[in-house]
Amino acid sequence: MAEIGLHQTVSLGQTLSPQMQQSLHFLQAAALELQSLVQQEIEINPVLEEGADDNKPEAPSEVDEEWEKELATLKKNDDEWRDFFAQSNTTTRYSAEAAEKRQFLFESQVEAPQLSDHLTRQLSLATNSKDILRVGGEIIGNIDEVGYLKVPLEEIAQSTGIPLPLAQEALMLIQTFDPVGVGARDLRECLLIQIDRLGKSEEVEEVVVANHMAELGRKRYVEIARALKLPLERIQQAAQFIGTLQPRPGSSFSSEEKQNVVQPELAVKKEAGEWIVVMNDEPVPRLRISDTYKDLLANNGHDAGLRNYLRDKIRAGKFLIKCLHQRQQTIQSIATEIVKRQKDFFEHGISHLKPLTMSQVAEIVGVHETTVSRAIANKYVQTPYGLYDLKFFFTPGYQTASGEILSNTSVKDSIQELISREDPKKPLSDQELVKILSERGIPLARRTVAKYRADLNILPSNLRKMA
Repeated sequence: MAEIGLHQTVSLGQTLSPQMQQSLHFLQAAALELQSLVQQEIEINPVLEEGADDNKPEAPSEVDEEWEKELATLKKNDDEWRDFFAQSNTTTRYSAEAAEKRQFLFESQVEAPQLSDHLTRQLSLATNSKDILRVGGEIIGNIDEVGYLKVPLEEIAQSTGIPLPLAQEALMLIQTFDPVGVGARDLRECLLIQIDRLGKSEEVEEVVVANHMAELGRKRYVEIARALKLPLERIQQAAQFIGTLQPRPGSSFSSEEKQNVVQPELAVKKEAGEWIVVMNDEPVPRLRISDTYKDLLANNGHDAGLRNYLRDKIRAGKFLIKCLHQRQQTIQSIATEIVKRQKDFFEHGISHLKPLTMSQVAEIVGVHETTVSRAIANKYVQTPYGLYDLKFFFTPGYQTASGEILSNTSVKDSIQELISREDPKKPLSDQELVKILSERGIPLARRTVAKYRADLNILPSNLRKMA
């Protein structure tokens, strides 16, 4: 029988101090999020103020001495972050124009509109009927994120106490709203609404969607042409038009597809024949300790409570400034190593991207692999080939017959290139792609090719075939 009582156990565990947790949070934050985090720190710490440091040497103070002691202790206790607090004293002052542009950027970020709000506004402008507004609001509330009504109309009418014919009238009204096709109960109805709005009702396109959706999905144009007794070319023309319609009318308002503003924190440029990393320090706030509070600390030795308060706030402020400086240094060091290892990508493009792991970069930079993962999260770099997430450059790979290492991104690029040049009447099957890639020295299994093709959103060969 188990004994009830108090027992002591000894275990070994690892915990992170609040300061370390804060530094990791800042390292992982994107530029716009970092601005918000720093603003919160400014609001709770009165000694912090935004503005470039004057770079004037300060006389040693009691706070500085205590801070250095704490800093030495943290360095000793955490080898992984031994260089975490290395400070860079180089700061750049904002010009008035740059400061104005920066503030405008942060103030101009607005929340993406929601589909339900968009439809509700249209409903309020379209009718004054209280019953229509009531049942229409219930219908809008049951429209999913892609624009389809997923609840039976009879159920909505019953729950609101509105007659079914009036509910049908409300639904027909909502189906005339923007985006076109919203409020449909299935794909067929969604496409028919769009065809009607585009003036194609009672034409071949409407007949195909209404009666031959299964054959259309499998591209069996010959069967459709035979059933409708029309030329094959006319069916292909109709299918091409139907392919331009939007099967997910509410997708532009989808909450899953957040309209985030991406701001690159780095840029890669070629100077004197070498690729270099240039940090974009503009989004990162410049902080300093207010001289007013420094003077207040120096001139109020008689008030122990005030002195301790200011000492703690100044210590926390200096830690925050060091965190921001080290964040930039860590990201730049990692990006520099990425550029060094992916030189062929910057010279020749995506097909020359090489396999790279975070552990390889971590070993060279001198940090832990998890530090690299945090540092590259939500960070973007401007390259000659466009804007890329830093995670893009970390990818597994394959060894070719000649011993060359290719990333899976390069393999996908090769597959996409082959399919883009295929004969539409005789599209390449996955097995044929395997054979061609094998001839190029890239041995892949058919299921791997099928997986990569699906990742590229490319249909199987039987659905790509044009009659």
